Amino acid sequence: MARRIDVTGAGGVRLAAWEFGDPPKTDLTDPTDPTDPARELPQAPEERPPGVLLLHGLMGRASHWASTARWLSERYRAVALDQRGHGQSDKPPRAAFTRDAYVEDAEAALEQLGLAPTVLIGHAMGALTAWQLAARRPDLVRGVIICDMRASALGAASQREWGEWFKAWPVPFATLADVRKWFGEDDPWVERPNPARGEFYAEVMAESPDGWRPVFDPEQMLSSRETWVYDAHWEELTQVRCPALVVRGLDGELGRAEAQEMVRVLPRGEYAEVADAGHLVHYDQPEAWRAAIEPFLDGLDGLDGLDGLDGLDAPDDRDND
Repeated sequence: MARRIDVTGAGGVRLAAWEFGDPPKTDLTDPTDPTDPARELPQAPEERPPGVLLLHGLMGRASHWASTARWLSERYRAVALDQRGHGQSDKPPRAAFTRDAYVEDAEAALEQLGLAPTVLIGHAMGALTAWQLAARRPDLVRGVIICDMRASALGAASQREWGEWFKAWPVPFATLADVRKWFGEDDPWVERPNPARGEFYAEVMAESPDGWRPVFDPEQMLSSRETWVYDAHWEELTQVRCPALVVRGLDGELGRAEAQEMVRVLPRGEYAEVADAGHLVHYDQPEAWRAAIEPFLDGLDGLDGLDGLDGLDAPDDRDND
């Protein structure tokens, strides 16, 4: 199950967060009667499960993390965030779609939900938000998982290609089956049939009087992308002091050489790759994705059980120049 929790992001934008699994215990009866057998005591901070915040990529939504969040909820408090302009969060036409706004939204969600110190798991643009927040607020983040996001600048040509791609969408789609077929087979960006990709985009469509249209505004997506596509992000990676795992799909957008350089630059970086997966790693191959990230999470939990963690917070002596 998933329950919605509204949080307030930067500039007062309302964001929808989705908690998977059972919510933390609260006092559902008379707080003044300790003899009430039905009384559930609130959990003390040290008794709460550690938090995980999942951040989708551009055009994504929290529900894309459902498979991951469900198994995470067995041991963590797992929350996925619909970022501004996405899913069921607000899409105000005059809202800021800057890097700062996305990072401040994630920061606000952590603080309002009481998830910190948390593990941030981000895909694509969500991964960029995750490592930028970890660099800015190390007190809120104990680990980061970066899924198929490049640190290099992509440039103006990439932004133009995205603009042309949005124009090529045959919206409105008559049916969801048409959505699945176009994004899974007919889209010129698809090299070979990919049913998972079709399902991914079917989740971000809503029915309107004339057919099925995206739940987001493509112009807002381009505005969001414009705030990071021209810049390289290597310096920010050097400032991530917590353990970080870089995960790529073998057929994804993040190449092996760049991924391994990201690991080298990260003070406490680790690397994993998922075979038979493209850019949508967690969606293409959910079981292999779990196998790739679970050892990293186990290692984080092991660190939490050690004394003297202050010494472990220092970077190792790898050359990060």
